[in-house]
This record gives sequence, C-alpha cells and structure tokens, in this order.
Amino acid sequence: MTEKTKILMTGITGYIGGSVFCRLMKRPDFSSFDIRAIVRSPEKAEKLKAFGVTPIVGSHSDIALMTKACSEVDVVIATADSDDVRAAEGALAGLKKRFEVTGEKPILINTSGTGLLTDGAKGMYTGKVIYDDADPDQMETLPESQPHRNVDLKIISGDKAGYVQTYIILPSTIWNVATGPLFEAGLSNRRSIQIPAVIRASLALGNGGMVGEGKNMWPNVEVHELAELYNILLDAALSPSSASSLGHGRTGYYFGATDEHTLYDVGKAIAEAMVSMGKGKTAEPMMFPEDEMNRYFPGFWSLMIAQFSGNSRCRATQSRSLGWNPKKGTKELLESIKREVEEEVKAAASD
Repeated sequence: MTEKTKILMTGITGYIGGSVFCRLMKRPDFSSFDIRAIVRSPEKAEKLKAFGVTPIVGSHSDIALMTKACSEVDVVIATADSDDVRAAEGALAGLKKRFEVTGEKPILINTSGTGLLTDGAKGMYTGKVIYDDADPDQMETLPESQPHRNVDLKIISGDKAGYVQTYIILPSTIWNVATGPLFEAGLSNRRSIQIPAVIRASLALGNGGMVGEGKNMWPNVEVHELAELYNILLDAALSPSSASSLGHGRTGYYFGATDEHTLYDVGKAIAEAMVSMGKGKTAEPMMFPEDEMNRYFPGFWSLMIAQFSGNSRCRATQSRSLGWNPKKGTKELLESIKREVEEEVKAAASD
C-alpha cells in the first residue's frame, strides 16, 4: 500500500485556506493525502474531523507546536498570516528536522501577497513599475521594509540552506464569496478582507469612497481560481518530472493575479450600489477625508489602507507557465461588488 502524502495546513478556517482545502477535496486522489491542520478553536477542530482532517489545536505562532507539526509532514501549505515571523520560523525548524530524518526535501508553499509591491501613491497616481514573478532579479530589488518581505526572505533562506523546497504564492485583491463544504458548515470565513473594508468605510462616509483620486492600480483574482493555483503548484511540486525544473527559493514566486483595476473603479462600483439601495449620495466616489482616515479605517485597517491606496502591479508569468489559466477579471470583480455591499448593509443592520 502506497504511503499517504502528509500535508499540514495553516489557515484552514480562513478565506484562502478554506478555499484551498475545498479545492483539494475535489481531487480524485484526495484520499491519498493525510491532511492535518493547526486550528485555534477546539470546537472547529472537532468538526473538521468529519472532513477527513486531523486537527491540531493551537496557534501557528507557537514555535514549539509548529516545529513539531511540520517535522512530521511532507508538505506545509501556510495560508494563515503572511506577516507572522514566528510561524515561518517554526515551519522552517520543523521542516529542517524532517529533512534530517528522511533525507528528502519537504515542500513549503507559503502565502505572501502583492501588498509586497506597493508604493506610497495614496491614490494620487498610477504606478509605472510592473513586477513579473518570472524575474527574480527584479523581485530582489524590493527592500526588506516592504510589507511581507521579512517573512518572504526568511522562507527563501530555508530553501537556500538546502533542506526544503519553498514556493511563495502572492495573492492580490481576492474577491467573491467562497463556496464549498467548509464554508457551508460555517467552519471557514467565506469573505475577503480588502473590498469589504472599503465598503464598510464607504457606508460610514455615506457614499462610495476612495483614497485620494483612486488612480492607483491593484491586481485581482477570483477566490476559487486562486485556490486552483495552489492546487496546480502542489501537483507540480510533488511530481518528480516537473519539480526539478520548477522555480523555488529565490526563483519561486507565483503571483495570484488575473487582471488589474483602479481604486476609483472600485469606489464607483460601491457608490453606484449604495445609490441603488438608497444608502449613498451620488454615483461618483468621494475621497475619504485624509485627516479622518483613522475613523474610517480604525486599527489594523489603517495599515491595510496604507497598502491598498498604493500601486501594486504585476504579471503572473510564472504562475501561468504552470498551466494556471484564470478567466474572471476586473469586469466580474466590479459586477460582484453590489452583492458585497448588500452583505455589509445586512451585517450592519444585525449589529
């Protein structure tokens, strides 16, 4: 009997991780995987067992727990937090132990984000620099001060040391309501972060909003198509015939990006939806007042909007070279916004 491929997932109860797991469930060889997941909630951990997952109750930020869990698997798919240095250190320590015991390099698929590429535009101009995931020399020009960069560099250092094959997926603006068994069971978060945050701020403003003039551009990707990228990359990394030529380490960047949009376009779609629902003043987006930004984007969201108001431009050349062929772009993203506004209005009414 062939031994199962042992896979550890972090973030399985999140938007990305839940979507990736639901995609893996559709594989004809799903039964050949032994999937474990680190989960904070004991209640969710118990319910995950029904989906063939072996839960490990705890936090991915617990270095000792992460080290032990990663030392026992062939593959780690990390989708929980692209800025958690402790999680990265624990994963690498565990995978190094795995290599020392088996002599086989384990696989780490880590999640970063195209926030890595952002500039300080504050919505006032369209950036000219377009990053390509097939150009590692260009990627290496990014300073360590960029969002997610310190974790990315740590991951790459593990690959360079020779005990692990690392791959970094960088999702862009992810959109759509996620579907699948984990979401239907209420175990995973079915909604994105970025656009709903702008919608909540717009509802507080009383009109569709944007930072500055909304001229900055971001890439976008539909959530189920993003999950397919993880699936395809996992296949390639596990396949002896393709793994040898597969970009990893410093050449192992994979953008999850299909199309791109301006933040003016997003603000306008929100404004139009709000007007149609009697919640907005005008179908044109208004600027969020710069001196009140913390009011509209409190706490964590103020950090997020600093990225979201910059330019993040990229081309997923290497991702597409794997055979990833996403179809849903900016047109579909903008069409989805009315439903997102309706969801936020409903949520606000129930608070």
